[in-house]
Amino acid sequence: MPAERRSRSVTRADVARYAGVSTAVVSYVLNDGPKAVAPLTKERVLDAVRVLGYRPNAAARALSMGAADMFGLLVHDNRSPFFAELCHALDQATADAGRSLLIVNSDRTQTSTSEQIRDLLSRQIGGLIIADVLTAGEQSLVESLGIPAVVIGQFGETDGLHSVGVDFSVGAREATEHLIGHGYREIAFAGSAARYDARERGWREALTSAHLPLGPLVHTPFTYQGGYDAAVELLDGAVRPRAVLAASDQIAIGMLAAFGERGIRVPDDIAIVSFDGTVVADFVWPRLTTAVQPLEQMADAAVRLLLEPDAVRDHRAFRTRLRIRESCGCPASA
Repeated sequence: MPAERRSRSVTRADVARYAGVSTAVVSYVLNDGPKAVAPLTKERVLDAVRVLGYRPNAAARALSMGAADMFGLLVHDNRSPFFAELCHALDQATADAGRSLLIVNSDRTQTSTSEQIRDLLSRQIGGLIIADVLTAGEQSLVESLGIPAVVIGQFGETDGLHSVGVDFSVGAREATEHLIGHGYREIAFAGSAARYDARERGWREALTSAHLPLGPLVHTPFTYQGGYDAAVELLDGAVRPRAVLAASDQIAIGMLAAFGERGIRVPDDIAIVSFDGTVVADFVWPRLTTAVQPLEQMADAAVRLLLEPDAVRDHRAFRTRLRIRESCGCPASA
């Protein structure tokens, strides 16, 4: 290939010139229609594609077809076990729908969330999934995009947007009630300081309904380090709790590390129940009793909402399921 051709991207026009056909014929071959192309002509076009190394632009192809076949996913941090499993579930759900998924992390420091949303839109995505908490300005931007959008993993209805999540309050309440059922009375909570965290509300409701005092409350990031630091704070506090509800598996695993360093046995000295139900919860010791979020069902619901742009804006909430393991004090189970 001539040097001047290698110095720039090969275009559809280049393929057409090489094959001796029009760009429309190239389009018919690459898109398998709408018009039929003679076998010999089709072979010339495909040969030109191979020789020139032509790579169709996915966004341009989507525009030419009249509908983008790619969804964008804005996720806070796909390194976390929960978001990694959520991304996988969404990728499978979009593939089942004949779409592809473009994933962007919103925790980048060099670009704002609004800039990332605009960048996704510039790629001609056919829908947007948001696995993060939006500011009022960011939500207004999403509402103005003119494409289907859904927020996933939310605590409740998001005005103006489709949303999918679990009933965090009920899930946390059931998890706390399980600890109460073991006879534990001093039950702590470790989780987000955000005012909208329904897991803390569920913990409070369970203890209040059982006429028990609220145990120690530690606000900490949803990270392993956050869990480690929360455990240290609880152990150094005036009253050591007998059990703790951790708002995520990551927090709980960080707590296990700190408890182990201090010689605190789980569940003999302190029991733990966590939230999310990620795979890693089954590969620590003791294995975590955890409120499982049904990620596959949530992902399927989110994709269906994107494929139904005229659907009434609503919030679809799923129930969690408490997976019993050893960290709460229950005997070993399968």
